[in-house]
Amino acid sequence: MIKIDKNVLSEDLSPYLKQHKDNPVNWQTWSKNTLEYAKQNKKPILLSIGYASCHWCHVMAHESFEDNATSKVMNELFVNIKVDREERPDLDFIFQSSFQLFNQTGGGWPLTMFLDENAVPFMGGTYFPKDTKHGLPSFKEVLQKVSDAYKAQREKIIKQKDLIIKNLDLKKNSVLNQDLKPILDIALNHLDPIKGGYKGAPKFPTFNLYETLIYFFNKSKEKKYLEPVNILLKQICSKGIYDHVEGGIARYTIDEDWIVPHFEKMLYDNVQFILLLSKYCKIIKDKYFNEKLFQTVEFLKVNFLNKEGFLGSAYDADSDGEEGKYYVYNYNEIKDIKNIEKYFEINQEGNWEKKIILVEKEKPKEEIIKNLLQIRSKRNKPFFDDKTQLDLNSLWISSLVAANEVLPDKGYLNLAETFFSKIEKKYIKESLYHSYSKDNVFIEDYAFLINALNDLYEKTMNFKYKDLARKLSNEAIDKFFLDDKNIFQKNPKNKNDIFFKPIDIGDNTLPNGNAIMLINLVRLGMMEEAKKICDSLNGYLNIYKNHMMTSIRAIDFFNNIKEGKNCNEQGCKIDI
Repeated sequence: MIKIDKNVLSEDLSPYLKQHKDNPVNWQTWSKNTLEYAKQNKKPILLSIGYASCHWCHVMAHESFEDNATSKVMNELFVNIKVDREERPDLDFIFQSSFQLFNQTGGGWPLTMFLDENAVPFMGGTYFPKDTKHGLPSFKEVLQKVSDAYKAQREKIIKQKDLIIKNLDLKKNSVLNQDLKPILDIALNHLDPIKGGYKGAPKFPTFNLYETLIYFFNKSKEKKYLEPVNILLKQICSKGIYDHVEGGIARYTIDEDWIVPHFEKMLYDNVQFILLLSKYCKIIKDKYFNEKLFQTVEFLKVNFLNKEGFLGSAYDADSDGEEGKYYVYNYNEIKDIKNIEKYFEINQEGNWEKKIILVEKEKPKEEIIKNLLQIRSKRNKPFFDDKTQLDLNSLWISSLVAANEVLPDKGYLNLAETFFSKIEKKYIKESLYHSYSKDNVFIEDYAFLINALNDLYEKTMNFKYKDLARKLSNEAIDKFFLDDKNIFQKNPKNKNDIFFKPIDIGDNTLPNGNAIMLINLVRLGMMEEAKKICDSLNGYLNIYKNHMMTSIRAIDFFNNIKEGKNCNEQGCKIDI
């Protein structure tokens, strides 16, 4: 008989799950045994999904998961499962989609989902406070009410599965070709022409949109596509979302002026920032942007390096239990730095909770940065999630290749090849896997690794890279491609342990895996395979276009190559 009477997270390799190993909650991992236990005992599941650098995940953990009274209720009423979203992006995708279906609003982390005994969701939320506040019920109250509802309506809840699947199933029409520019024009209308990014707050960089805008600028030379990229990069590079002392960007800002960040630094944001900045600087020569590019690459190269020699995943927003403590300054500790007010917006009252988040007025002298770094060096660094993710390390290779075109004397192409040799040794000579578990691999791991191989081939003309890209593409088709839908499934077809097949066609924190695979196949000349995906993505586009910016670029690239135009994945070469 399976038992779940203790917390098992100390046995897991995930830094995020280890953060919860001492909780009095009897946390389990998502596994065949845990799911079987719930089924055998007709007990609902509480599924909590988060990640190591998530601020509100920590808040809920401290308030509720470390609280004996709350944990007792959780243990009595539910099978409690903890998931690192970066280890299992397929689970996160399906249950975020379920949350959005139930609540008709965007999800987030921590994600708190309630599943029936068959691991099918029937209700969900994000952060719940320990005590009633801000119009939110207390977590204990939610637990009791959900448990009562399940006991009273168990059979009815279980019968909802088919309806939930029907509503989660992606809709598709029969359109095989369409004008893509009007879709892009709609997106342009939602952008802030002064402050950059989408209008309003919070402000996320949404790099997938801006990569697509650069592609269409390279193709058409229409300035309406390039100007929003320029505005965005100026804002990011000068405001509080950028770390002017060490380099790199935070995930987003809570205000519309890009000043007050949610301080965690994610690898996925920073490699995409490097890619976008590199592609822009290839078009427009700009010394200021070049310096920011160099600073960010060097920051990742040194500070994100883990013990394996790969890049880890993220830095926490908090240090010493306080959000942003490592990054912000008190007026008194910096007021005597000579001429600092010439380069940064400095006032005694501060610009966030009586502290100063650095906002650039002009590029500071090296001496000022040294002084600021000296103050910071006396502080405890935020927690580093050193987890290696194959897709992100592959994207790091692509970002180095792109940066090398702008900064050819920094050795970034050599560094990219060195990083690939590490990937080759660890993964390719054995088997591809996403993070810790060799049982888990996703289409994004294949997509971004093949993309990196294509990038390396085009810059080195070493056929080893192209041959391997083709081999891995065929492997991805065998492992992930659904012939009945002409689309890649997010996890392997023969290893799906979720109630519903995860088919992802939208951009999220990363460009969409299906769209990147379409670009990969076109670059490799595998046009017959590419056409199937292109037709499929076209069918989804009219319904889900707001979330498919990378697909727009991919479809256009396919169409242009099919017509024999002189194009690459960054646009088409035309006479100006």
